[in-house]
Amino acid sequence: MAFDLEPVSFSELPGWFADDPAPVIASLRRCHRHVTTVKPYKTGSLGLSVEDMLPAFEAAGGDFANAAAARAFFEAWFVPFRIRPKGKRAGFVTAFYEPEIEVREEPDANFRVPLYRRPSDLVDINDANRPEGMDPYFAFGCLRDGRIEEYPDRCAIEEGFLAGRGLEIAYARSKVDVFFVHVQGAARLNYPDGSRRRITYAAKTGHRFTAIGKLLIERGEIDAATVSMASIREWLAAHPDRTDEVLRHNRSFIFFREAPVEKDDLGPVAAAKVPLEPGRSLAVDRLIHTFGVPFYIASETLTHLDGGNSFGRLMLALDTGSAIVGPARGDIFTGSGDAAGDLAGSVRNEADFFILVPLAAAARYRRQSSHG
Repeated sequence: MAFDLEPVSFSELPGWFADDPAPVIASLRRCHRHVTTVKPYKTGSLGLSVEDMLPAFEAAGGDFANAAAARAFFEAWFVPFRIRPKGKRAGFVTAFYEPEIEVREEPDANFRVPLYRRPSDLVDINDANRPEGMDPYFAFGCLRDGRIEEYPDRCAIEEGFLAGRGLEIAYARSKVDVFFVHVQGAARLNYPDGSRRRITYAAKTGHRFTAIGKLLIERGEIDAATVSMASIREWLAAHPDRTDEVLRHNRSFIFFREAPVEKDDLGPVAAAKVPLEPGRSLAVDRLIHTFGVPFYIASETLTHLDGGNSFGRLMLALDTGSAIVGPARGDIFTGSGDAAGDLAGSVRNEADFFILVPLAAAARYRRQSSHG
């Protein structure tokens, strides 16, 4: 998608002087540890690299006593650019969260819906091993008799394709709950003995994600003006005889890996390989943007995340998703549990996107402001 980058001042960011971006600095430190001790993030097509970010990463190790000091850090190390998608008035934000669900280690009369680990016959697909004629979208496939083919979809798996392989991590009560865990890509699992574990995304079948909310709108079942996760859940609860058919319209199926819940106040480790900071982490289009880069998101119509005030907040690009496509498209992580889910479920708002370009790289983006 073509877009322009327009350099602006921090004073032009709506709500900048009321924001406290200190949590973003904590996330920058985590990113710095990852890129220097594990491996750098892949550079998106916009061209911002980890090397561009390193001076700011290193400076983030200092002390920041208050919100003003945190803002001064970003003002010293970054230049904001407004992202203007060509042909659109503004960008668009949604939100996601980490569900908490009750589970059992073994199935019983009430808990019978499995959450699966990655199967051994699921293989990564790239240009080197992609079979001729396979949709280029597929990043995963099924290795069968030495040949790679499309992996069985949600319907086939729910009807028993993976049964008997010992891939079950745990069993949940509700197929709808498990479906939304798939949509969110992570969950906290609560066991009867009081213990908690976490599952995070490991892989998927490779099929395209299909939003069932959009399907229900197209069928006239839900009003587009009021659609939310809550309204979708209410419709599914009221139509149990049609639930399977609607859920299976989304052929994509997610596999998970287990992880501990190390800190209650942080979310799961996501695509950037660091924990998500609630309210300060953004999923972006990974093909365009680079993880670890700050974004300022402003939306006059998004008010319920900040007590009735218009949303204006600095965030860090730490995750991605198949539905997050475009230069000014983001998904806000609201946190863990039902309250975070209530916040996330109704976020569908136009928003202005400002990318904070490291000072050392800003000159080249001033010279070349059009991308496409």
